Amino acid sequence: MKIFLYSLLIGFLLSCSNISQQNDSIPQHDTFIIKSNFVNEDRVINVWKPINYNKDIDSLPVMYMADGGIKEDFPHIANTLSKLIQEKKIKPLLLVGIENTERRRDLTGFTEVEKDKEVAPIVGGSENFRKFIRNELIPEISKRYSTTNEKSIIGESLSGLFVMETFFLTPELFDNYIAFDPSLWWNNHYLVRTAKDNLKDLPKTKKRLWFAGSSATDIFTYTQKLQEIFKTEENANLIWKYSDEPKESHSTIFRATKEKAIIWTLSH
Repeated sequence: MKIFLYSLLIGFLLSCSNISQQNDSIPQHDTFIIKSNFVNEDRVINVWKPINYNKDIDSLPVMYMADGGIKEDFPHIANTLSKLIQEKKIKPLLLVGIENTERRRDLTGFTEVEKDKEVAPIVGGSENFRKFIRNELIPEISKRYSTTNEKSIIGESLSGLFVMETFFLTPELFDNYIAFDPSLWWNNHYLVRTAKDNLKDLPKTKKRLWFAGSSATDIFTYTQKLQEIFKTEENANLIWKYSDEPKESHSTIFRATKEKAIIWTLSH
């Protein structure tokens, strides 16, 4: 019975991108396919551009996101960015969404916990997924659009885990990191256990990190622990903010806090 309940809970937390879906209007966007050597499959990419974007004139920062399909989180994040840009709360930017194929494979790192391995036929593919973003997707976006060097990444739950893992393991890849209810329990909260060591290796360039924890016990236990680590490990090149959200559930935190997260991170 305990094993069943554990599996049910993990399944709920790992599939929250589907939970978050509502009847979002689909904004105008570009769609193209990249044949990836790193994940060994074709990947559908969606790109949202601000109104009146002219690639011959405008060079814009880019925000990347997994769970970036039209039936996933891409529409509501694109609509939010459009609203915030129109309200002049953030500067214009491009949004690049990566549609899922094997979500739990791409967004999880390695694990030594046997029960973690029960969530999908294949897990632990985040390194290859990150190589796909770094070596194939980012160069392709630079070819197709006029961009600046500033890059952000945003994600929730398992995508939030990927955001945090990328921050700790390859912090130079992005300038800004936003993670909602990251699944930091993965691999016996490995990222929290190794956080102090990883923070010592941050690059000398400025990084911004915003992360939030809901009322989900197995989430806020580790987001709060991580907050305490950040408090004790001062780093002049890291600007961070933890948003404690006990009134939000795992299924509501993304939509409830996305505006303040994006504004804090991008209004610098």
